[in-house]
Amino acid sequence: MKLWKLGALIVCVVAIVAIGYGAQMVRRGFSAKAEPSALEKTVARAVRNLAIPGDAKQAKNPVPATPENLAEGREHFADHCAECHGNDGSGDTEMGRNLYPKPPDLRLPQTQNLTDGEIFYIIQNGVRLTGMPAWSESHDAVDNWRLALFIRHLPNLTPEEKKQMEALNPKGPDEEEGEHHDEGHGGTAPGHPAEEHHHH
Repeated sequence: MKLWKLGALIVCVVAIVAIGYGAQMVRRGFSAKAEPSALEKTVARAVRNLAIPGDAKQAKNPVPATPENLAEGREHFADHCAECHGNDGSGDTEMGRNLYPKPPDLRLPQTQNLTDGEIFYIIQNGVRLTGMPAWSESHDAVDNWRLALFIRHLPNLTPEEKKQMEALNPKGPDEEEGEHHDEGHGGTAPGHPAEEHHHH
């Protein structure tokens, strides 16, 4: 078979598959609640990896994995990332479950096998067509390297660390209102001794 005929055949096959897949998506609807197909996940991951420059992939984390830097990364993750990713990195949160595509489980090899530079680049620049924002404007680069350190630590997160993070998670209006309600009726906010609220 001539080369141009083979090329035309491949283009036709790809077009037929794309049309069929598109029709299937239209039938399924475009709800963000749906789980992406295996093909979508594979293509999205491949496109993401191709979008990361080679020099960025080779970058090494300049922030040492000291307890202090890990603690900073943990606190930053709890305050900025856990709403979608969960304190444990599972992505099993109300926000995460309703994103499309769903946040990856950061404890699994698909994230843990990325280089330091790839993790940092994703944090710094976000991922297009997903819920992952870029954090280069609001975060210092050192903060993002600390986040990369903490993401590496997620498979070994302890129950005590997770509990510490829960105290740092942003509170919704209902939770804040509940705390104010308790304080106004003689209750105490978590972590505050009663005598702080009763002055004689």
